[in-house]
Amino acid sequence: MRSLRDLKSRLDALPRERLIQAPTPLQRIARPSEFPKGADLQIKRDDLTGLAFGGNKGRKLEYIVADALAHGADTLVTWGGVQSNWCLQTAAAAARVGMRAVVVLLEKSGMSADDDGNVLLDHLCGAEVQVVEIGPDRGMLRLEQVADLVEPVVEDERAAGRKPYLAPIGGSFAEGSMEAPLGAAGYAGALVELLEQAASLDLRVDTVVHASGSAGTQAGLVVAAKIAAPHVRIVGISVVSDAETLRGQVRSIAAQLLELLDIDAEIGDNDVIAFDDYLEPGYGVLTPQISRAIAALARSEGIVLDPVYTGKAWLGMMDLMESGFIKTDESVIFIHTGGTAALFPYRSGIMLDLAE
Repeated sequence: MRSLRDLKSRLDALPRERLIQAPTPLQRIARPSEFPKGADLQIKRDDLTGLAFGGNKGRKLEYIVADALAHGADTLVTWGGVQSNWCLQTAAAAARVGMRAVVVLLEKSGMSADDDGNVLLDHLCGAEVQVVEIGPDRGMLRLEQVADLVEPVVEDERAAGRKPYLAPIGGSFAEGSMEAPLGAAGYAGALVELLEQAASLDLRVDTVVHASGSAGTQAGLVVAAKIAAPHVRIVGISVVSDAETLRGQVRSIAAQLLELLDIDAEIGDNDVIAFDDYLEPGYGVLTPQISRAIAALARSEGIVLDPVYTGKAWLGMMDLMESGFIKTDESVIFIHTGGTAALFPYRSGIMLDLAE
């Protein structure tokens, strides 16, 4: 418990702008017979953080917005896919504190940029929305991959007399205006919150499963587990990168977070567990398996997942239970990282998949 208290104290020392409702609920599955037998399964409802449609990005933005305000910024600039929950949460956070937001939405073939789902909500939150078409093989996780599209937007804001803060996608990598992995700090805090909830309920936590995209969420969870709960496995289901790439990104961000918190520890290969088995056919691409996984949870528990992140992660967790990677006697927490507004632009594909 000393390590938990120490970690919490170090996180509390970081500048933070309160944006979300926390702690989020820890909800036990009511009908376990509908799922692979044996595991004690609960859902950490970070889809209920309360900022716009909720989601994990709100935790990250509490630290990022505080940093932007400390730097005298009046505008948040960021980028993401067309149905990016990160962009929506950034727009909502900016509205919450009276800042301007500009979101650059990168449209790949087959991904509609219609005013639906998160795109509609970007507009409702008052963001300036710029849609840019990119090639199907172009990456977007690192600033260097999209600098030619994003940095001119920052310069335009400066030319207009504003003070922009360039927040990296997902709030994960220390780039743009962000000099440290502040987003990962939000998820180190999330695991502290989860462990405190579990202790109050006399609940053992063995494995935490979540969707892993820009690696900041997983890095924060891994750091907190390393310091405060080394017995807890953090399992990331990749939705963007191959497993080797994701593991490297997690280790890199985790090392920077440890430096930020002034903690002498090292994240090794065995600390980072990632699966890319559910990655294909690509980021944001719907499959019948994902549609059925979303429907199964909605019909048994009344909990709605999204097709980009949590649907894939839930499908992956079910498979890991079936395969025995997650043992029948484990206590498992699934982190619902939000993004549910992205469900609606996929409605035609989901209905076709469910009709088969």
